[in-house]
Amino acid sequence: MTSSFFTNQLKIVELASVLAGPAVGMFFAELGAEVIKIENKKTGGDMTRSWKLPTENPTATTSAYYASVNWHKQSYFLDLEDPLDRQQAYVLIKDADIVISNYRTPVAQKLGVDYETLVGLVPNLIFAQLNAFDDTSERPAFDVVLQAEAGFMYMNGEADGPPVKMPVALIDVLAAHQLKEGILLALLRRFQTGQGSYVSTSLFESAVASLVNQATNWLMAGHIPQRMGTQHPNIAPYGDSYVCKDDKVVLLAVGTEKQFQKLCQVIHQESLMERFPSNTVRVKNREALHQALQKAMADIEAEPLLLALEKAGVPAASIRTMKEVFELPEAQAMILEEEQPDQTVSKRVKTVAFTLK
Repeated sequence: MTSSFFTNQLKIVELASVLAGPAVGMFFAELGAEVIKIENKKTGGDMTRSWKLPTENPTATTSAYYASVNWHKQSYFLDLEDPLDRQQAYVLIKDADIVISNYRTPVAQKLGVDYETLVGLVPNLIFAQLNAFDDTSERPAFDVVLQAEAGFMYMNGEADGPPVKMPVALIDVLAAHQLKEGILLALLRRFQTGQGSYVSTSLFESAVASLVNQATNWLMAGHIPQRMGTQHPNIAPYGDSYVCKDDKVVLLAVGTEKQFQKLCQVIHQESLMERFPSNTVRVKNREALHQALQKAMADIEAEPLLLALEKAGVPAASIRTMKEVFELPEAQAMILEEEQPDQTVSKRVKTVAFTLK
């Protein structure tokens, strides 16, 4: 996407911190919108500014975490409890198209930046509200709380191990996508009618909406998803990893009967097609299948195996470190850089992963 995507530049004021709300602001910044971020002066700004790894510069004003979703924004440090600072915020908001907020409603009302107050300043405002649970709940939460509450942690991890959180704040990312979609619909409606909108979503709703087949496995089959590591409850071999002759690991994601047949041919184990003739049989005999495949893989080197599987149309992968991911040209093309006030350069990946022609 280019910075000229919007014919008339949108102005967005971000009253949000941490990840989900700022990710929405950065999405629009990448599309060419003017994004103003109002941060709490009393606390030193967005709390993620201080979420630094031990290897980061302790004197830098931003952390890598903060940089991940705060590209190309103008930051203002204001104390909204101070009448003068609040008036400055109103000046910034008075010609805004969109306000993004993750303040809990009672807090927003106390600070004078709730929907009812701001729509009085900007009648056609699109106010985008992000909650942890719902509009009335005052319960605070971070992503991991929602991973637990929405069932993700219970089913994530190894079969003989404890519940495990996902290594990125994926619920925040999913909620950001839901809020972006709502805002885009609100923009379409405002283009058609001139009217503003109140758009809201919650981390909980976004998480539950993303349970997809794991939810329907319960709703339709009475199956409570259990921890299975990387394996899939409905398909085998899918998510299974195998150590090859050179000690490198190959992951398989076989989703069709044809793909399983091709796999057996590539590894010269055609007899497995008779022994495990259908996905149902493979799922029921998952461990025996895994052992048979591991025995075959142990005699093959990873790289030629991956090339042969790709040629045969069988989904497979090597398991990459973050360093290895960003050695790929496709990943390098998604890096955004920005010079900071201290002349250091921050890096992050794009949130916009589509093209529009």
